[in-house]
Amino acid sequence: MARISTKTRNEPAFFQPASDIQETQRLETMLVFERRLAAQGFRCVAGVDEAGRGPLAGPIVAAAVVLAWPLAGLDDSKRLSPARREELFAALYAGGHGIGVAAATAAEIDRDGIQAANYRVMQVAVARLPVRPDFLLVDGYNLPGAEPPRQRLVKGDMRSLSIAAASIVAKVTRDRMMADLDRQYPGYGFAAHKGYGTRAHLDALRRLGPCPEHRRSFAPLARIWSDTPLLYAIDRAKPSCE
Repeated sequence: MARISTKTRNEPAFFQPASDIQETQRLETMLVFERRLAAQGFRCVAGVDEAGRGPLAGPIVAAAVVLAWPLAGLDDSKRLSPARREELFAALYAGGHGIGVAAATAAEIDRDGIQAANYRVMQVAVARLPVRPDFLLVDGYNLPGAEPPRQRLVKGDMRSLSIAAASIVAKVTRDRMMADLDRQYPGYGFAAHKGYGTRAHLDALRRLGPCPEHRRSFAPLARIWSDTPLLYAIDRAKPSCE
């Protein structure tokens, strides 16, 4: 399957398979797809997910993860606190799991479109894995391509442990990139809202105008100087920063 072993390892608690019955049951529920694929003969299953499709600024980041064994606490990144995501991110990188990451800049998103950029970073993340997967579980999208075979899972980061791991890697990687952009372009609040269209971000756009890391192809920015009410329409939608 996803190269997952259930053996206990002499490592810190967040590296070890869960001993708690409830957590073990939760992990098993999130391994249903991986175990079905293992029964069909697949031995190296990668979960694939992205972070940053919807923001008005910053990159889109994708991650692919091949788990070596179940990791207690893994879950959809949106269900975890920032501190817990950081802990699990460190555990994934320290624990012998296969990880590939890729990003597309705001300029690349403007040039190619968000859908094309989304697909490309997912494909590049898979290509950067240190092992060659024989099956992909992809969160939400019918990722183009025939090899390796793949399956789209709606809300996959809540249903597949491998995709959950990828969601954490993508989210933490992107959050760190946005913190760097916050230092490079002070005043926009990138570290807080991660580029999403929050009230604070929209207020900063009205005050400062866009910076080079804003996605100018996105409607509010494409017309910011000629149609300010569009910003208020986005503001009322209250998109999530998760």
